Amino acid sequence: MEDVLRGAGFDDVTTLIVHAPLRLSSAAECVRFEPDSKHPPSSSSAPGTDKRGADHRPYTSRAVQNTGVLQHAELTLLEESLDHIRAAPADGGTVELIVRRPGVDEREVLTEARLDTHDGLEGDTWRVRGSTRTPDGGPNPDAQLTLMNSRAAAAMAGNRDRWADAGDQLYVDLDISRANLPPGSRVQIGSAVIEFSEPPHTGCAKFSARFGVNALKFVNSPIGRDLRLRGANCRVVVSGTVRAGDAIRKLPQ
Repeated sequence: MEDVLRGAGFDDVTTLIVHAPLRLSSAAECVRFEPDSKHPPSSSSAPGTDKRGADHRPYTSRAVQNTGVLQHAELTLLEESLDHIRAAPADGGTVELIVRRPGVDEREVLTEARLDTHDGLEGDTWRVRGSTRTPDGGPNPDAQLTLMNSRAAAAMAGNRDRWADAGDQLYVDLDISRANLPPGSRVQIGSAVIEFSEPPHTGCAKFSARFGVNALKFVNSPIGRDLRLRGANCRVVVSGTVRAGDAIRKLPQ
């Protein structure tokens, strides 16, 4: 480049190398920064809102690949988020987002929802999806409802409008680590009560496709499992209504 500039008549040309590390807002931003020409983003219409205030969000995933630089930047962002995630309230948390899954890869963001001991979050597909973890392939009562720490969701997905892509139903500002809420712990959310289950909620291929392989490794790591960064499996023990902004209260065991 110096030779080109000098040939063009410029004098006193000097090359300086400036260290400028890549800084993106979340792991998802790191993933989307790397274009993949083999899998261009699919176009879809903007999410609609029905008369109940539900925001319909069809999800379209694509395969992603990171360069070594982006992998390092992504891991750095995730590691730096740990202190903020750990600082979530141990009690007195808040419901940040409620999401219903009416169909495969479909999302509805709700202002309120009914939690039911038989059906989980009403209108969600938990019951009809079934589970490979049950002998008859039926719905798994230990995974009737899943909660995700909203601070972890922000670290993985970035903007709030992408949190729902994780596939959980409740996103809460609450310390849901196993140390704070071991299996069997109960919390009141709105007028409902839920209980934390023993089986861990782990990341899968869909999670990796949406947020990157490093995010998957991060949530499935020993520290990720202890903090339940991927979320927590729960079941509804007292039916009730939950609204965005509702307080969350730990109940005595």
